[in-house]
Amino acid sequence: MNWPSWNDAAVAAAVAVLLALVMRRARPNTWPGTVAAPAALEFALVASLYGVWRLARKLPLTHEEGAIDRAHQIVRLQADLHLPSELWLQQFVLAHDWLARLTNVYYATVHVPATIIFLIWLYSAHRDKYPTWRNALAILTGFCLFIRFVRVAPPRLMPGTEIIDLSTLYGLNIYGPVGSGVSDQFAAMPSIHVGWAAVVSVGVIVAGTSWMRWLVGLHVLVTMFVVSASGHHWWLDGIVSIGLLCLALVIDWSVRRLAARRRVGRIGTDLHGETGSPEEVAHPGFEIVPVTATVGAGASDR
Repeated sequence: MNWPSWNDAAVAAAVAVLLALVMRRARPNTWPGTVAAPAALEFALVASLYGVWRLARKLPLTHEEGAIDRAHQIVRLQADLHLPSELWLQQFVLAHDWLARLTNVYYATVHVPATIIFLIWLYSAHRDKYPTWRNALAILTGFCLFIRFVRVAPPRLMPGTEIIDLSTLYGLNIYGPVGSGVSDQFAAMPSIHVGWAAVVSVGVIVAGTSWMRWLVGLHVLVTMFVVSASGHHWWLDGIVSIGLLCLALVIDWSVRRLAARRRVGRIGTDLHGETGSPEEVAHPGFEIVPVTATVGAGASDR
């Protein structure tokens, strides 16, 4: 499947920024200036992040030096953790033709559209929660792009495992020869597929209110199933991605908390000439009186 290239993403981002500037200048206090312009800027940001992700595959990282050895290490670690074999899972899928076809289609087509739909839904329906999950997605993707410099072979390129590229049996051939296709082929660890699916699933569960959010929550589990059954990832590739998402959320929360404290400090300085306590900033001019003094004054009144 041919997803938009980094060039397409760059052009889309530039056009979105231009439209946002025009709408803000022409109609600053109307719907185009207050609603459409911010949405266009957000689209430009997401398109830019997508472009960086696609551009990263242009780096000269098609070599397999050390990739096979690291894959062997993952296999041994998974055996120690008693995780199921990817070969067993693939054989189970191959025994059911409908399931094998569905696995390929899900792997090839759901990954990017699900993430885009999630971002649009979150921005339009839960604007207050949108920045957290957009930031988590960006941080997670950054982690994945950095870790990809450590080469790890996927199961389908691992000699002696009998695991195949499931998509080739049904004419999809998602990746093609090494060095071509939509993504780097020796960057199995971690799985961006699983990482993005985790963002969608957990984000919908946290932000949503309908019972259907639990069905969307299954997206990450189904994704882990299809990336392993199709021969593209090890179990640990997905597990590490979920761990990186947790770390990304912690980073976002920590930065927000630090920024909030600095804002409180600046407000306190403006009000009192020096940094005040959060209570003083929240209630300027309010004097905090010890509880004992208050009790004593009440007793003397009686």
